[in-house]
Amino acid sequence: MNNYLLYEIGVEEMPARFVESTMSQLKENLAGELAEKRINFGEIDTYATPRRLILVVNDIADKQEDLEEKIKGPSKKIALADDGSFTKAALGFMKSKGLDNDDIFFEEIDGTEYLFAIQKEDGIKTEIILQDVLVSIIKNVVFPKSMRWGGKNLRFVRPIRWLVAMMNDEVVPVNLEGIISSNVTVGHRFLGSKSITVNSIEDYFSKLKENYVIYDQKERKELILKQINDVAKSINAKVDMDEELLDEVTYIVEYPTAFYGEFDKKYIQLPKEVVKTPMKAHQRYFPVVDSNNDLLPYFIAVRNGNDYKIENVKKGNEKVLEARLADALFFFEEDRRYTLEQYRDRLKTVVFQEKLGTLFDKSERIYNAAKEFSNTIDLDKDVLLEAAFLCKADLVTGMVFEFDELQGYMGMEYSKLEGKDPNVSLAIYEHYLPRHSGDIVPSKIEGSILSIIDKMDTIVGFFAIGIQPTGSADPFALRRQCLSILNILMTNNLEIDISDLANISLNQYKNLDVDREKVISDIIDFFDDRTKNMFRDKGIRYDVVDSVLSVDEKNISDLYSRAEAINKWIDRDSLIDMLVAFNRVSTLAENAESTEVDEKLFTDKVENRLYDEFSVVDEDIKRLIEEKEYTKSLDRFASLKPFIDDFFDSVMVMDEDLSVRNNRLALIKNIYNSMLKISDLSKIVYK
Repeated sequence: MNNYLLYEIGVEEMPARFVESTMSQLKENLAGELAEKRINFGEIDTYATPRRLILVVNDIADKQEDLEEKIKGPSKKIALADDGSFTKAALGFMKSKGLDNDDIFFEEIDGTEYLFAIQKEDGIKTEIILQDVLVSIIKNVVFPKSMRWGGKNLRFVRPIRWLVAMMNDEVVPVNLEGIISSNVTVGHRFLGSKSITVNSIEDYFSKLKENYVIYDQKERKELILKQINDVAKSINAKVDMDEELLDEVTYIVEYPTAFYGEFDKKYIQLPKEVVKTPMKAHQRYFPVVDSNNDLLPYFIAVRNGNDYKIENVKKGNEKVLEARLADALFFFEEDRRYTLEQYRDRLKTVVFQEKLGTLFDKSERIYNAAKEFSNTIDLDKDVLLEAAFLCKADLVTGMVFEFDELQGYMGMEYSKLEGKDPNVSLAIYEHYLPRHSGDIVPSKIEGSILSIIDKMDTIVGFFAIGIQPTGSADPFALRRQCLSILNILMTNNLEIDISDLANISLNQYKNLDVDREKVISDIIDFFDDRTKNMFRDKGIRYDVVDSVLSVDEKNISDLYSRAEAINKWIDRDSLIDMLVAFNRVSTLAENAESTEVDEKLFTDKVENRLYDEFSVVDEDIKRLIEEKEYTKSLDRFASLKPFIDDFFDSVMVMDEDLSVRNNRLALIKNIYNSMLKISDLSKIVYK
């Protein structure tokens, strides 16, 4: 089976950030539709440029698989009348399924006979099914932002201009709200033909390359990387590589040509990120550095085209960057006329949130929370408080107003120039970290705590006024703020009680009349949910996550270490027997009124043996947990199983003698409490 499907969706230039996710959704939608329609297929290859999304389905079947389904009708008692003729119920069933007398039979199930039939459906040719499928997969793509055009109901990230749909060199007729498929594509917008007729998949790919379209994003990325490195070598420099920028440029061009430009050396005197940000974030240029990683007065850009009149392109890009850097220099010099403390006062003019006040109010809350929290943790209090006082000041500087990507960084640079303690400057910068998934976390304790306080202030404030994430909606990125806090705690191994931190943050909202207990409870639940998701994303079983979150442990890093150990430990043949025993302990422990055990009340030697063994095991578990030897602590606790089994086999826990009963329950409660020092194993699900 060597059939293929080629499907190209031609669009106006898409924003680079949407290309991969759109391509991924199209592939997933197509695979799902083909499977649902009973059409067998092999690998689905995907290619993408800013102007086209390409799907190639290999080894696609000629037609659907034939369907043969056994369908059940009414019982024989209902289907047949007394004279043996079919009742209305039977006739209705037959009519609805298109059956006649020869198609049906009776079969017994659990002593009752029912009417049955084998319904067969011949598979339809694949190209007929594809006519609807290829429309559906486009309409089911979801975008953060989409658009309609030309009076169509269709929504897509950019207007769709053409469709190529071919199966085995023949056009599959697709009608997407008046956009009709064909075997005609287009080349590069400026260098290629406006109309390219293709007769096969091989013809399609070869003609795209002839018309200056490097359709394979992997090939395009490798070519860009080679070109920019070669250009850098030609000027005795190296690329200050940014993988995200490389990925973005890959989806901006169809035919890349790299070149370098120059700018005035005077701009090198600016802080490095001030020069790099206009290059990368605004112009998509690659900065270059020398062997000491010092910035050089060059940039590397990638043109969407060949090298025709590349000197003119170079001059144009240099002129654009010159204007950007001149603005940066102007703002930098203007900003230096005032101190950060003077800028802080201007925060009063900027609203953070209508009910939560201005950025100045937020700055005050952060400072006061830092003052309150600094008494609970070992750090340089002076550094933390000065950084907390100034951390938001750069938001109203000209530089950050023009280049908002520099928030925090400019605060750090300006504070250095004012002669502040370097640790204060670093904390000002680091309090924004991590900025996104995969970003670095603060390196110092002061920056970590300031970042946590800032993010918790936002979460607490929005929860207090009743704004919480719902479903996929999270307009204020509270989930991201929460995950950032958890990542800082986990990476830097900080033991902080979320409840205490939330209470300190809520203390600063003195003007809000809230149900304090409910707000804190909701925030703790919110953090628990994010913790569960984070652990599951790291491969931890859901029941293991539940078991470790039952422990009275506030260190996220430590909880993850436990979860990781348990995740591996439960993969053993003897697990079920162990969990059965521990679940009995867990169930009975709920009945205990005390943990005081009196050995004089033991009436059976198995009680003494269990108590003696447990006393030793409990001390070992305490030591092993302090040493963070969680696997060994689990093994040590598991060694109690035979003694627990003997105990349950030999004595009646709920003895008629109340004192004996309570003593046995107290012993069980102690064993249960010892288990909880590791995790609540009763929450582990076994089959």
